[in-house]
Amino acid sequence: MESSRRNFLSIALLGGMGTLLPSSGRASAKRSQGIKPDYAKLDQAMNKPVFKRELFHSPVIIDTLELLRYKDNFLCRVRSKDGVEGFSFGQNDQMRSLYPIFVNRMQKFFIGKDARDLESLLEEVYVYESNYKLQGIAIWVPMATIEFAVLDMLGRMINKSIGALIGTVQNNKISVYQANSERYISPELTVEHLQRELEKTKAKAIKFKLGGRMNHPETPEGRSEKLIPLVRKTFGDKMVISADANGSYDVKEAIRIGKIMEEYKYAFFEEPVPFDWYEETKQVADAIHIPVAGGEQEPSLHNFRWLLANDGLQIVQADMFYFGGMIRSMKVARMAEAMGRLHIPHVSSIGYIYMMHFISAIPNAGPYHEYKSFNLDFPFECKTSSLIPEDGVVTVPTGAGLGIDIDPEFIKKHIVVKG
Repeated sequence: MESSRRNFLSIALLGGMGTLLPSSGRASAKRSQGIKPDYAKLDQAMNKPVFKRELFHSPVIIDTLELLRYKDNFLCRVRSKDGVEGFSFGQNDQMRSLYPIFVNRMQKFFIGKDARDLESLLEEVYVYESNYKLQGIAIWVPMATIEFAVLDMLGRMINKSIGALIGTVQNNKISVYQANSERYISPELTVEHLQRELEKTKAKAIKFKLGGRMNHPETPEGRSEKLIPLVRKTFGDKMVISADANGSYDVKEAIRIGKIMEEYKYAFFEEPVPFDWYEETKQVADAIHIPVAGGEQEPSLHNFRWLLANDGLQIVQADMFYFGGMIRSMKVARMAEAMGRLHIPHVSSIGYIYMMHFISAIPNAGPYHEYKSFNLDFPFECKTSSLIPEDGVVTVPTGAGLGIDIDPEFIKKHIVVKG
């Protein structure tokens, strides 16, 4: 079975993904021979420093760190004692609920600290005020927002992109897959909407939703098994197609749906069972011949470590906002690389901007990355990219820091959020 999975990867992704997965079945094959998972290899990859502190020769003391709000829009602004500023965009959907954690539990920790110590500061703030008790997006979304702003400030100081601060920039062109997030509509309408979306992006890959989300009943009934062949028939053999169940199934049903996806040569099956069902995720991965992807909701480095060591995931999908930023996500990418796996990040909202920089800096990026839609409904300027896919490809900004400048007049409309 493992040999079949390796061969299928190359076929399903037209050579792009399969060539990066020379060991896609290695872990399961070793287990069948009684060999233990190679945690030492994963630990070496996870513990290697990410942030390039050596690029900065003098202390960069954080003077102010603020969360700004205008209506339901959040920005983070950080300023060094030398007067260099950095900004990040908040994950507005989550920050509307989580801003007290940013202000009361995290903000003050960073004041007066040397930003060159960013990597260790992120570990320390996890313990500060017992923040670890908030494990999950409650702590990671505020932390990611802070990290992104600090990286933007540091990049502007030395005229380097964020990607160059956390890795080696591989390229500045990223192919996207067109994602459709609708669920409770007919297969025919889903296909119609995918066609409409593809007219805009010209993407060569697509992904859509299956099931009813987190074990809820599917509506309309039987949608998944009708939709899987219909999408393949509509878009043809050359289209790279994947599907996301968001934990819709138990193991038996996930395997049944996965085998239908196998028949129609799908690229990967995302979250077939609820995201925290680790053993069950592995059971599905062992039973089907296409890659299982996951990690959108995962808060723990060590859980990713287990999933990779035990071949539970063939594709990891840490979301940079939900997982606490680029530095932690890079550790996941390095563990995945050590095991011959890909990192195809999940993207939440404005995280698309940060995903581009992250993907530009990792060697084991998948051939296609998530694109739903992109609309910054406030004034900004990006001199090096439209940020929008052209013929299915988006250009990564190459300016300093994030490479995006927000209109100062718009920033002035924001007020500083207090505790």
